[in-house]
Amino acid sequence: MILGDLGAEVIKVERPGTGDDTRHWGPPWAEGGEGARESAYFLCANRNKRSVAADLKTPEGRDLVERLAGDADVLVENFAPGTLAARGLDYDTLSAKNTGLVFCSISGYGSTGPDAGRPGYDLSVQARAGWMAITGEPEGAPMKAGVALVDVLTGQNAAIAVLAALRERERSGLGQYVEVTLMDSAVAGLINVAQAALVTGAEPARYGNAHATIVPYQAFHASDRSFVVAVGNDAQWRRLCDALNLQTHADDPRFATNPSRIGNRDAVVSLLQERFRMRPAAEWLAKLQSAGVPCAPVQGVGEALADPAVRERGGLWEMEGASFGRIETVASPICLDRTPAALRRAAPALGEHTAEVMREGWGA
Repeated sequence: MILGDLGAEVIKVERPGTGDDTRHWGPPWAEGGEGARESAYFLCANRNKRSVAADLKTPEGRDLVERLAGDADVLVENFAPGTLAARGLDYDTLSAKNTGLVFCSISGYGSTGPDAGRPGYDLSVQARAGWMAITGEPEGAPMKAGVALVDVLTGQNAAIAVLAALRERERSGLGQYVEVTLMDSAVAGLINVAQAALVTGAEPARYGNAHATIVPYQAFHASDRSFVVAVGNDAQWRRLCDALNLQTHADDPRFATNPSRIGNRDAVVSLLQERFRMRPAAEWLAKLQSAGVPCAPVQGVGEALADPAVRERGGLWEMEGASFGRIETVASPICLDRTPAALRRAAPALGEHTAEVMREGWGA
């Protein structure tokens, strides 16, 4: 979808009859006419694609994919490693007929290593890669992220890799095999947490809504609702103290520097929480914003989607499809001034474009 938003012509090949698994990951559904519907899950990632139904277990289906790959710049697949090779649709076979083909494989654990071929889902990889161990309250149970962030990271990594391979092809004239895995993406996504573990040899702790190496950087409770304060440096700490009439604490040796605040985390949090409970969140947010202290309300998803920071920047697009009617969808976050990302096609019904694509004579 990222590539499609940026202008690529994307043809999605699906199983006849059932299609992409996520078409069935509902409710909720977006309802179209005459009983037609699509799952919200499918709609979130399938705009700017045409759908072709093809059974890869049949000669006709394999022939169609081979013809598409013969003219394509990029093929992206997420079968278990070895599946396409068994059908004669692997990189070596297809690139022999299209030397410029960029062939991107996405899988749970990749084509090499002890788990090559093992299926992977976001949840299982969040568990295995350590994400769940560091997410949740310190004394609570391990928790997954609220959305499938490993899937999202992996898709973004795949898009970056494909664009890099296409850029290199401009020099060499050759495509290449690209492999991106959920596990690799999840481990790389640990960033500072992984580096801390490598430096110290210690198992990272869970901090809930707080931060391991920045204080104060967490959620607090006002008299009416929660909000967050994100003090990233000592100057911001002093501005926070001024805004809260806590000037005597700004240069207190226990609190003056971030390392000292980490060493006295409980005292810092207790001091701030006692003050924040006195007034509504809106008053504190106004004071902190005026003082230049990073902060934000803890909003629900509906509030976030209605936020002027989203709406006034065009953060939602309107999309209308034959199988689901007219809905809003989250826009691309990529902003280019000459070639902006755009919604050119609604998420497709299963096999909606099969005849159209075949008429175009791909690989003829």
